Amino acid sequence: MPVSRSDDVLSVAFVVPLQGPTGLYGPSCLACGELAVEQLNAGTGVAGRRVELVVVDAGREPVAVAEEVGALVDSGRVQAIAGWHISAVRQAIARRVGGRVVYAFAAMHEGGDETPGLFLIGERPINQLLPAAHWMREQLGVGRWAIVGNDYVFPRVTGATARLALESTPSRIVSETYLPLGTSDFSGVVEALAREPVDGVIMLLMGQDAVHFNRQFGRAGLAGALPRLSPAVEENTLLAGGAEANRGLYAAAAYFDRLATAEGSALARDYYARWGRWAPALNAVGESCYEAILFLARVGEVAGALTVEAARSLPRGHFYESPRGLVRLDGNLLDQDVYVAAADGLEFRVEEQIARVH
Repeated sequence: MPVSRSDDVLSVAFVVPLQGPTGLYGPSCLACGELAVEQLNAGTGVAGRRVELVVVDAGREPVAVAEEVGALVDSGRVQAIAGWHISAVRQAIARRVGGRVVYAFAAMHEGGDETPGLFLIGERPINQLLPAAHWMREQLGVGRWAIVGNDYVFPRVTGATARLALESTPSRIVSETYLPLGTSDFSGVVEALAREPVDGVIMLLMGQDAVHFNRQFGRAGLAGALPRLSPAVEENTLLAGGAEANRGLYAAAAYFDRLATAEGSALARDYYARWGRWAPALNAVGESCYEAILFLARVGEVAGALTVEAARSLPRGHFYESPRGLVRLDGNLLDQDVYVAAADGLEFRVEEQIARVH
C-alpha cells in the first residue's frame, strides 16, 4: 500500500549543485531525484516512511555546504544525505556529520573514505578511467596521455592513480596540469598541448570548466588530432559545448541516456514520461542521484531501518538491480558495469562495455 501518513516522513538532505561550474548538472539532478521520490512514495517509501527531499545547494564553498547540512542534521530536520557533489564537498560534510546519518554519495570518486554510514556509490578509477584508457590504446592507439584537471581531491588523486597504474603498461602519463575550479581561460594549456608529445588528453574537469576547455580545444584545431577521455563529461556538457567542440571526445560512465539495456531503457521511459521531451538532459550525473535515493531505500529494505547502525548489517557482496543493471555492494563501495561512449554531435554513442560486475 502507498505510504500516506503525513507524520511519518523520511527527510533527505539532497545535496546537488545549483550554481558555479558544476551548476550545469543541477536541473538533471533535481529532475531525477524528484522522479525517484515519486516512485518510492507510490509504493512503501523508505523503510515504510514517505520520502521528502530538502535541497541543499552544493555549488558553494565546501565549508558553507557542510554547515548547512550539519544544521539540518543537528536539528533533526533530515535523517539521511544523498546527492551528487564534488569530493571536496563530501569531505567537508563527512567531517561535520560523518557517522551520524546514512550518506549516499552519488558522484564518481577516488575511494579511500571509510566514514561510518558513508556509501560511495559512483564509479571509481579502477573500473572507469583505467579500463577506458586501455580501450583507447587498443582502439585508437593512444599511449601518451596529458592530464588536465581541476585542482581538488578527486582530480589529483585520480591523476596520481592513473600515473601509477599505467606505469606497467604500454601507456603512460606525460604531463599533468591542475587548475582552480571555475577556470574559464585555458589558452595557455591548449597551446602547451599542441606542443607536447602526447596522443590524447585525460580531462578531469567538471561542468562549465569542461565546456570552456572543449570549446577552446576545438577552436585551436586539436579536436580532430588529440582524442579526449573524461569520467565526468555528460550530455549537458555536449549540449553546452557544441558539436564542433565534441569531435574526438570520449566518456566513461555507468550510465548514458542512449544506453540500450533493459534497466537503462526503463529509467529513460519513466523519466521522459514524467518530464516530457524538453526535460533536463538524462545523464550519468542525474541518474546517479536517482541511484543514490533508491540506494537509501535498499538499505532500509535489507537492514530494516535507515540508520548508520542498521547499515552495518548490510552483507558484503550484496547484489541488487538498478538502472545500471546488476550492482554489487563491496564494503561501502558499489560495483557496476561501466561503458565507454564517443560523442556524436550533441549525443553519446555507446561503443563498448569496459567493466563488468563480478
